[in-house]
Amino acid sequence: MPSIATLTLIAATTAPYALAQLSSSKRGLCYVSSSDASTDDKIWDTGDSDLTWYYNYQATPTSGYAGSDLQFVPMMWGAPTSDQDMTFYNTVKGLIDGGAKIPYVLSFNEPDGCSSGGSCVDAETAANTWMREIEPLKKMGVKLGAPAVTGAPAGFTWLQSFFTACAGQCSADFIPVHWYGNFEGFASHVGQVNGTYSNMTMWVTEYAYADAKLDDSQDFYNQSASFMDRIDYITHYSYFGAFRSDTSNVGADAAMLTQKGKLTDIGAWYLGQKATGNVPKGGAAQAAKFAGWAVVVVAAAFWTMA
Repeated sequence: MPSIATLTLIAATTAPYALAQLSSSKRGLCYVSSSDASTDDKIWDTGDSDLTWYYNYQATPTSGYAGSDLQFVPMMWGAPTSDQDMTFYNTVKGLIDGGAKIPYVLSFNEPDGCSSGGSCVDAETAANTWMREIEPLKKMGVKLGAPAVTGAPAGFTWLQSFFTACAGQCSADFIPVHWYGNFEGFASHVGQVNGTYSNMTMWVTEYAYADAKLDDSQDFYNQSASFMDRIDYITHYSYFGAFRSDTSNVGADAAMLTQKGKLTDIGAWYLGQKATGNVPKGGAAQAAKFAGWAVVVVAAAFWTMA
């Protein structure tokens, strides 16, 4: 018999929805550098932007956002080659010592993935690196983000192996989530993550409906944003689409900018603005890059019924 949590998720995924609310303090920028950065970077950091934080897959801030009101969140993308390396720790400590406010850090981008942006780090190496370079930041008042695994079932297996290797010495405060499928699968995946790691809050640091048509991409955006804004344990989220449609690897219609650098409807909604009517064109998506999420929709559905 389905649990109360399962029934709640089913209701959330099937209930009618309206446009997502324009304003949300949870929204941040998943920054992706591009050849158009000199003009596009300004779009995300303006007086009428709803964004409050950003990360760029690096330990140091983006130069174009020096003095910005956007809160920078450093990331340790992968593991260094030396088991004596302290670069990430020293970089973050240097930022703090220099007067920067660093309340959070992120770690290990898709370590269970060895292609298409994955850092390809084994769980034991990640655990040892965490204990050496990330855990000590806790003493400086920094809250620590667990590794951000893919949405595929292998991600859950990797994360379990990571915490086993940590043997209680990796005290993550929040758990990041990545997702590139439809909304029903997304809601189910979020429920699975929360059910497994209910002692942590959640950040959704990459999400989009990869390679979907425009109407479906917009529906997904509105459903997912409304969903995340209603859930207390999701404290931060960042849509994967802050690039032009002709360079998007999740499909042109998921992008927040057109090929000419104008805000699409999704981009405008995400910034807390009204729809623009600008239609994106010319995507460079490759569906094979996101093969993992298709399996998760079925796997997570079975899990929630357990």
